[in-house]
Amino acid sequence: MNRKRQGVSRRMLLAGAAAGGLLAARPGAAAAGTGTRRPARKTFVLVHGAWHGAWCWRRVADRLTAHGHKVFTPTLAGLGEHAHLNNPNIDLATHTTDVVNVFKWEDLSDVVLVGHSYGGLVIGGAADQMADRIASIVYLDAFVPKNGQALIDFVPKEQADALKKQAADNVYTPPFPATVFNVNEKDRAWVDSKCTPQSARTWTQGAVITGKSDGIKKKTYIQALGWKPGFQAVRDMIEKTPGWIVEDVPCGHDVMIDMPERLTKMLLAAA
Repeated sequence: MNRKRQGVSRRMLLAGAAAGGLLAARPGAAAAGTGTRRPARKTFVLVHGAWHGAWCWRRVADRLTAHGHKVFTPTLAGLGEHAHLNNPNIDLATHTTDVVNVFKWEDLSDVVLVGHSYGGLVIGGAADQMADRIASIVYLDAFVPKNGQALIDFVPKEQADALKKQAADNVYTPPFPATVFNVNEKDRAWVDSKCTPQSARTWTQGAVITGKSDGIKKKTYIQALGWKPGFQAVRDMIEKTPGWIVEDVPCGHDVMIDMPERLTKMLLAAA
C-alpha cells in the first residue's frame, strides 16, 4: 500500500513539474509572474517605393516580427516577384488597390501603415479608403499627395514631360541605379539586381484623397538626410501642418536597407 501511494505521489509530482514547465515556457508567463507585461502586438503594413518589391523590407520586417508584431509587405503589381505580370496598363489606382486588398482579405485593423518614396502616393489613396482601420501612418522619405496629385506634380517639368510621353507610349520606366539613391556601397549590386521596370502610367495618375484619412491619430514623416535632392520641400510642407511628427535619419533614400535597426525603432515609436 505504501508503495502504491508513493508511486501515485511521485507521478503527481512529475505531472505538476511538467505543467509548471509548460506554464513557464508559455510566452509572457514569466512576465505575468513578475508583474511586467510585453508590449501590445502591433500590425504593420509596409509599402515599398518605385521599382522595388517586398524584398527591400526584409531586414525591417524580420526585426519587427522578432519583437512579436505582425507584418505585411505587399509587392505592388508588376514589380518584384510579380514582374512576370507587368503590363503598361498598371497605374496608381492598381497599386492602391493592392494595398487596400491586404486590409480586406487579411481582415486588418489598428494598422501602422508605412509608405516609402512613391509608396507615399499609394498609401495616401489607401488610407483614404481604409482610414477607420489605421491607427498610425508613416511616410518614409516619401511623397505626401493632395487630392489629384500624381508623381509628375512633384518633379521638374522636363522630367514630368518625359514621364508623360512614356505613359502615352505605353512603355515602362527603367529603375534608377542604386547609386542615384545613395544606397550603401555594400548593397548596391544587390539592390540593382532586384529592381524592375515600372509602368509609366503609375507616374501620371493622380491620387484620390477625399479627406477621410485626416482623422488618423498618429502621422509621422521621416526624411533621409543622406539623399539629394531629397524631400525637403515635402518636409517643409509637413512641418507647417499641425498634428505631424517629423523625424530624420542620416542615410540614403533606401532607409530600410541602409539603417534597418534604426528604422525599426522609429516605426515602433510611431506605432
